[in-house]
Amino acid sequence: MEVKVYNKEGSEVGTVTLSESIFGVQPNPVLVHQYIVNYLANQRQGTGSAKGRSEVSGGGVKPWRQKGTGRARAGSTRSPLWRKGGIIFGPTPRQYYSKFPRKMKRAALLSALSDKAQSARLTIVDDLSLGEIKTKALVSILDKLGLVERKCLILDEGENQNLTMSIRNLKKIEYSRAILANAYEIVNAEVLIITKAGLSKIEEVFAS
Repeated sequence: MEVKVYNKEGSEVGTVTLSESIFGVQPNPVLVHQYIVNYLANQRQGTGSAKGRSEVSGGGVKPWRQKGTGRARAGSTRSPLWRKGGIIFGPTPRQYYSKFPRKMKRAALLSALSDKAQSARLTIVDDLSLGEIKTKALVSILDKLGLVERKCLILDEGENQNLTMSIRNLKKIEYSRAILANAYEIVNAEVLIITKAGLSKIEEVFAS
């Protein structure tokens, strides 16, 4: 599969052939969904907690005698039915983490990359280095590429601090090192932008 390569001015400067073993895989939406569910579950802290009736302070004395008052019987002022009482079936700290097979994780990543390439939502850029930390300069590049209003994920390789710092104020733009990106980040982006350096690293690591 051949795709066009653009420079920072938005002009076509050539083409590049994508590896079929990475970008030509038949997308597997079921597997990608399984990975995303697992990934999002693993991001949960599981620190939610509420006190039950045995944990709430107070309530050690019976409010009134059992019979003869005309009121419903009560044994504690910390009953869940009472104000300031315990919480019924409240959240308790728990662990949401679960493992995901490495081969399935790799397959989900390749499936996500292939889907972006096959649906023409992949843009290859020659280089995205910036001379200084300036968000306006990056916005100008994205505008020339016709992607300024799109939700994008930029994959690059090597040290590019000016780029990563310039992205911080852009809500729709995310950045990741090419080999550290995961299927969730790729699927979550509307358009995938990969530099030639990032593409070379992806093919070096994932090409079979």
